Amino acid sequence: MIDRLEKEVDMLERHLQVLKMVIENEPVGIVKMSNETGYPHHKVRYSLRVLEEENLIEPSSQGAIKTERTAEFVDELDGKLDDITDKLDGMKIEDVAEIEG
Repeated sequence: MIDRLEKEVDMLERHLQVLKMVIENEPVGIVKMSNETGYPHHKVRYSLRVLEEENLIEPSSQGAIKTERTAEFVDELDGKLDDITDKLDGMKIEDVAEIEG
């Protein structure tokens, strides 16, 4: 049950790492991103496709570049992650004295 969430978080982390590289190094290509992150080319390519579908990056002849929407997304990101963290913290089952089976 929790495995899917873990995989989604790992994928989100990769997408955000790729986005950060685009923001800091634009224009940047797949090979450079793969070499610097250690992710295989196909995973970087998938992250770029997801980010492009979200209109956070766009392709150029030299590599991926950010869009007008990127700054707004980054500004809202920390707040959204904090909200999710709070929700996950509220889901913990740590105060149960003993679970009988």
